[in-house]
Amino acid sequence: MRFQAAEMFAARLRPPQAARALRVSRKSAYAWHADWREGGMEALRSKGPSGVASRMLPSWRAWLAGALDEGPAAHGWVEDQRWTLARISVLVARRFHVRFSRPQLSRIMREMGFSVQVPVHRAAERDEKQVAHWREETWARVERR
Repeated sequence: MRFQAAEMFAARLRPPQAARALRVSRKSAYAWHADWREGGMEALRSKGPSGVASRMLPSWRAWLAGALDEGPAAHGWVEDQRWTLARISVLVARRFHVRFSRPQLSRIMREMGFSVQVPVHRAAERDEKQVAHWREETWARVERR
């Protein structure tokens, strides 16, 4: 859109006219016009994402991906084999001496290609024979109705 606006400015359209044509705010059109006047089309190029760069360096991400592939037991969690954000946070803090909030760590994990996985929970008291009997007898009667 910024480049289309630049073409309009070059054709002597005023910022309000460009704003109407492109369906953007007048404020944006005036800002683009000022940038275009100062530096031409090059000044309207994207400057990348705004905000502070992540403290999670690319080399750290590579190490973390390898550590996650090793599994929790390789890093001292033997009670179960699930990675949680709390465990990953501890792992990163131990290695790099940096703490990330859980939402920030969740975003980093998604950027790295990891997704949330919810384990299937089965009751320890589950009796497979009773479940099979219920399916064959009780459910069959209920389903017929």
